[in-house]
Amino acid sequence: MTFRNDFAIWVKDFQERVTDAFEEIDGGSQFEIQPWTKPEGEMLQGHGEMRVMRGKVFEKVGVNFSHVHGTFSEKFREKIPGAMENNGKFWACGVSLVAHTANPKVPAVHMNLRRIETSTGWFGGGADLTPYFPYAEDTKLFHDALKAPCDIYGAGTYDTYKKAADEYFYLPHRDEPRGVGGTFIEGLSSDDLMKDWALIKGTGEGFFEAYTKIVNRRKDEPFTEADREHQLIRRGRYVEFNLLHDRGTKFGFETGGNTEAILMSMPPIVKWP
Repeated sequence: MTFRNDFAIWVKDFQERVTDAFEEIDGGSQFEIQPWTKPEGEMLQGHGEMRVMRGKVFEKVGVNFSHVHGTFSEKFREKIPGAMENNGKFWACGVSLVAHTANPKVPAVHMNLRRIETSTGWFGGGADLTPYFPYAEDTKLFHDALKAPCDIYGAGTYDTYKKAADEYFYLPHRDEPRGVGGTFIEGLSSDDLMKDWALIKGTGEGFFEAYTKIVNRRKDEPFTEADREHQLIRRGRYVEFNLLHDRGTKFGFETGGNTEAILMSMPPIVKWP
């Protein structure tokens, strides 16, 4: 129980620090904060906080915190490690972030950090970058930041999770990647709980440092109406992936999560040709 509390405190603090930094970058805009609590009797119990900002730099950015517990349905628990052994009971805590920016030269980004426990427990998370106009130096900065905690964790860790991201963030119906990748960590559970948590922390902090640098580097670059049109059409790929393929979206709905928080990842304006 102590670890659960410590993890929840760290995740909430991470949400606070990220939203403070993004408000500073945006220069006057503020996040709308919407706490939520699940009422007694629902499958999902617990609470969370949805934070969404619509500003000048960030056309829409959401940073969500959740700390929940409950019981998986009999059908769904078959898909979750350890859920059959404890009658579907689970605990979960995490933070998720999706940013869609006004300037097409600034990439969209997704980040997620979480801990799930049934009769066993594991970490998951990672981050991926989706530029509309890729810059090699931005891609390198982002990947280097995610690689650093992986290298501390162990040899081959970055290659494993980078490959997982390349495979996961892919649109099979389009036969194309969603962006330039990142890392995708799933089922992280070794004999060293603190070592595993350090990788998740490092992933979050690396993302935070790299993405804020990229945003500050690109937010004032000039762009044309054609650039904006390209951005809006490419955003369609983001929507297609999240609704058709994203496991987190499916998990949220399967467990009775907050609908608006689950769909926070959707861009505010999008086009299809």
